[in-house]
Amino acid sequence: MDELDPVFTAVASYFSVLSEPTRLRIMHAICETEKTVSQIVEEIGATQTNASRHLSLMFRAGVLARRKEGNLVYYRVADVAMVEICRTVCNQIAGTLENNRPLRRELLRLLPAAKKRAA
Repeated sequence: MDELDPVFTAVASYFSVLSEPTRLRIMHAICETEKTVSQIVEEIGATQTNASRHLSLMFRAGVLARRKEGNLVYYRVADVAMVEICRTVCNQIAGTLENNRPLRRELLRLLPAAKKRAA
C-alpha cells in the first residue's frame, strides 16, 4: 500500500461531493448568499426530498453549514475552497463553450466580479 493512498482516497471523497448535478446546482444557488431550503428547492427545480438529501450529504461532508431560525433552515457555503474549485472548473468549461453563449454566461456568473471582467 502506497503511503499516499489515504490522501488520494480523501481527495476522491472530497471531489465526489461535486460529482452530482443536483449538488452543483445547490452550490450555484448558494455560492453568494445563504438561502432557506424552500428557496433552494425552488431555484434548482428539485423536489423537497431530493434537495434535502443532497443538502444533508453536503452538510455532513463539511461543504455546507446550516442554521435554524424558527421553522426555517438556512444553508450557506462552509468550505470556500469548494466554491473556488467550482468557479475554476466552470471558468475552464465556459472557455470551451464559445458557441453556446447562454450557458457560458451562466457559468461565468459563478466567478467573482474581477475575474468576470478579465474573461
